Amino acid sequence: MSADREKSHDMSDSDIALLLADAADEVEIGIAPYESVLRGGRRRRARRWAVAAATALVLAGSSATLAVAGLPGGDGGQVATRPSVTADADPSRAVRTTLASGTDEGTRWRVLIDVWPAPRDRRQAESQRSAMAERGETPPDARKASDLIGKVTYFVHRAYGDRTTKVMENTVPESDAMTGTDLMSGSLPLQPDDKADVRLVIGYVAKTAQRVNCVWTNETATVVERARSGTGADAQAIRRVEGSPYDWFVCLAPKGTQYKSAEVVE
Repeated sequence: MSADREKSHDMSDSDIALLLADAADEVEIGIAPYESVLRGGRRRRARRWAVAAATALVLAGSSATLAVAGLPGGDGGQVATRPSVTADADPSRAVRTTLASGTDEGTRWRVLIDVWPAPRDRRQAESQRSAMAERGETPPDARKASDLIGKVTYFVHRAYGDRTTKVMENTVPESDAMTGTDLMSGSLPLQPDDKADVRLVIGYVAKTAQRVNCVWTNETATVVERARSGTGADAQAIRRVEGSPYDWFVCLAPKGTQYKSAEVVE
């Protein structure tokens, strides 16, 4: 994992110090096997990644990486807007969005995200937790149903052929936001059984972001721009996701190269 966040408005001094130490050492860290979920709140994630970098922790069999892109000071970025979900949205039903799709060696693949609206009270939270359980989904960092009140939960799935794997999950405050050039991303193999060909990048950015550069190990790059009206799922793009505090993107490295970095450039 490469953590190069330069500034954070919601992290402690110790968090920032650890992240700066990580950036200075240019440590590339593996996380749990790619079939494990990427979980935890923004502050908890940042702290966990920084500690992993400081201890040079590499887990056996790891083939996924995480990146935290910078928050340059004085970039003039606007605060992201609130989620595009109505007050009467049913918290017991997830909204599914296709982030990307394509064909690889004759096999169709997709990246999907399920977003659960924030419950307003304990009754709604209990109903949501039960609905999640029926789908085999467990909200992270929610020990009891009331922990979900006022929070959005999302699950990201990678589908390859007839196999679907959960690859990212999180529960965040409904008011959470990314700003300026904020970017959080994870990279993993496109094919479920692959352990080394890390080509698929999934991430989220501020709602003001217009362009993301995905840079590959052969020093080429894929430019991912904001989806326009009529942009199909086969096009790599930054997309609005109903109910999510962030906008999402997916990019796929060409055959023969792998993920190196991703950044918001506009």
